[in-house]
Amino acid sequence: MTLLGFRLPGFSSLILWALLWELVGRLDLTFFVPPLSEVVVTLVQILPTPAFLSALGETAQAFLLGVLAAVLAGVPLGILMGRNRLLDELLLPWVNIFLSAPLTALVPVLMVLFGFGMLSIVITTTLFAIWIIILNARAGVLQINRSLVEMAKSFGASPFDAFFKIYFWAALPEILGGVRIGIIRAVKGVIIGQLLISVVGFGALFELYSTNFLMAHFWAVLIVLFALAFAISELLAHLERRVAYYAARR
Repeated sequence: MTLLGFRLPGFSSLILWALLWELVGRLDLTFFVPPLSEVVVTLVQILPTPAFLSALGETAQAFLLGVLAAVLAGVPLGILMGRNRLLDELLLPWVNIFLSAPLTALVPVLMVLFGFGMLSIVITTTLFAIWIIILNARAGVLQINRSLVEMAKSFGASPFDAFFKIYFWAALPEILGGVRIGIIRAVKGVIIGQLLISVVGFGALFELYSTNFLMAHFWAVLIVLFALAFAISELLAHLERRVAYYAARR
């Protein structure tokens, strides 16, 4: 960020938006936006409370299980689609449909099939994350230099060896990119699941605070959610940069 010829640190824009948020809150233009200082004080107050810690644990459990299922299913399926043309033609239209479809509309179906408990929330989280992971893994395999594959065949590599020693590592930059975007989508999925399926975790806190017009509490929980998603995304972005040399050697 550059201002009047001076290069400012990357977090300068956050400071600017924080000041704007504080100004809007102080002007009391709307009850929906309290001052940022009030939100921060509220955040410090609610962090050690049992209700918040319990909600954090429930949300983290559903989120981690959903992301784990999406990665374990999405990465191999995407690699197989990139390798097998018939499988790719059969599954790619469905992957694109589910990626672009409003998945929130499927929540009532999941409630009927799997009930109102944690399982439905985990499946909802998985459905939000898995499709972009599949597409990115597939794209990574399609960009692999075919000489690597031919070399593996000439040395007698089994399909299992080729899968883990050629395809996975050569497609790793795209796989990490898909996982990073999938995690961002999974945050949306877990909150939608906790709001619509079973009002638990952060979904229960959002419902409680919005119903009682406790907007400082509402924004405090939302900041925690955004901070966790941003931290995980930046960690994966760092890993992407560390393995970027794989892409240059394909």
